[in-house]
Amino acid sequence: MSGATLVTGGTGFLGEHLLGLLVERGTPDLRVLVRGTYEPTIREGVQYVAGSVVGERADDPSLAALLDGCETVYHLAGAVSRDPAASATMMRLHVQGTRRLLEAAATAGVRRVVIASSSGTIAVSREPEPILDERAPYATEIVSGWPYYLSKIYQEKLALDLGRQLGLEIVIVSPSLLLGPGDRRQSSTGDVLRFLRRQIPAVPPGGVNFVDARDAAAGTLAAMERGRAGERYLLGGPNWTCAEFFGRLERASKVRCPWLRLPERVQKGGAILVEHLYRQLDREPPVDRISVEMGQVFWYCDSTKAERELGFSARDPGETLDETIRWLRTHTRI
Repeated sequence: MSGATLVTGGTGFLGEHLLGLLVERGTPDLRVLVRGTYEPTIREGVQYVAGSVVGERADDPSLAALLDGCETVYHLAGAVSRDPAASATMMRLHVQGTRRLLEAAATAGVRRVVIASSSGTIAVSREPEPILDERAPYATEIVSGWPYYLSKIYQEKLALDLGRQLGLEIVIVSPSLLLGPGDRRQSSTGDVLRFLRRQIPAVPPGGVNFVDARDAAAGTLAAMERGRAGERYLLGGPNWTCAEFFGRLERASKVRCPWLRLPERVQKGGAILVEHLYRQLDREPPVDRISVEMGQVFWYCDSTKAERELGFSARDPGETLDETIRWLRTHTRI
């Protein structure tokens, strides 16, 4: 591909791994928009620009200047939170920020944009079967009380509609829970960290799907090269019950798995009470309502489409868990 490439969210978990691949491939004129409050891993040949796609601060860079000469954009910028108080921030970043970026990209003559979303926009169900793929409708009813996933649904809808209007090729990648080494903010590996700290009191009844961030980065790169415009691609790994997931973590970490199993209403009621008490003390609660609710459902997904069209593949999940645990033990306080 000719022309420059812009990556937003380059200091994030997925962004760091994607940047590594782009640099390794010798991508010319590689520009990265990063949050000014977070230090990136400096890579030679990469132009780092501090700022936000939202453009609320006076010192935010001009998107027109940043996109000048760009042919492709990887839009990975985002915020992950289970705190309902962060709802407006996530809507502003994921929806308004995406609109602002796409309009500027079209004006600059950008041809193609890959947007990182989440499998949780469609691949979440109250039952383990059927396992959902890209044909599933948006899971708006289930995730309506979970601001991160709701904002990602609105982001996807906006991006696909606006892409058609502006003549941009939009491809969406939808990774499941990202694990593996390198999650400096613990935005995705936080539940594994809580497991290692023995902060998870009970085994949720639902199920999870996770994917190594390095494999998701390779899938994101492939989506730019081979993904069909107007399509989304689920990037996932194994579909495990929460009990199996915790059991695997126990064997890999030698940390005792929680044994308590409580009815859904008891778990949720306890979480609401604990969260309220901790918020009153202006402290971060060890368990919260949304996390408990999310543990009641199944996040299973089928990545056959990405395997077929992008050549996507997920590595052995045991390797991912081992390296996640090793990285967290080396880089965090447990």
